[in-house]
Amino acid sequence: MSAHRHHRQDSRPQAADAGGSPRRLIYFPIIHTQADMGALRDSVVRATLEKVGRAGLSRKTAAIEKIWTAIEGAINALALSFDRVRLYQDGLPVCGREAEIVRELAQAGSRNHQLLLRLMEKGATLMGTESGELLVQEYQLARQALKARPTRSPGVAAQRRVAPDSVLQRRDQFMAQRINDTLEPGETGILFVGMLHSVVRYVQPDVKVIYPLHRPG
Repeated sequence: MSAHRHHRQDSRPQAADAGGSPRRLIYFPIIHTQADMGALRDSVVRATLEKVGRAGLSRKTAAIEKIWTAIEGAINALALSFDRVRLYQDGLPVCGREAEIVRELAQAGSRNHQLLLRLMEKGATLMGTESGELLVQEYQLARQALKARPTRSPGVAAQRRVAPDSVLQRRDQFMAQRINDTLEPGETGILFVGMLHSVVRYVQPDVKVIYPLHRPG
């Protein structure tokens, strides 16, 4: 599957020069903001308000903004050569419209996608990262979960968890395969991925994974 290349890479070293150079993956566990939710945004906000109230929603929003400020600071401190950086983003399908999707979400106020745009402007290459088919399945499951009434039956709750967990695992495998297939020797990947994911489990062992903030538990 070919990668969507947003920037020219004429200045990148040839494979012979990069032979033996390590592949690095900088891993940022993230919490999505309301602006990242797209069509689910209103439903998520309503569900959060019902659960924690307006004050709780404000605290959660402030905490997420603080996380993104820390991520931006960590990337600035790394002093990367961005012409050798690839950006991998959960929720961003391999579709040929990756840059357009990022711009739309950045305009909607997403700190995540605003950061992607800034890194692209510095020369980083945006990569389609996810399977569109799996994302549609995840979206449908999320809609069902938001509409469903709470149940006290542990059997029903366990049954509901099976499908989402399966989709999550397949998404992790797909994202890891994209990294395995497209991250070249001497390059650095930056992965922005939700805290529930376990992408690294499926990444090839020659990829050195770096956690600038914290390793997901």
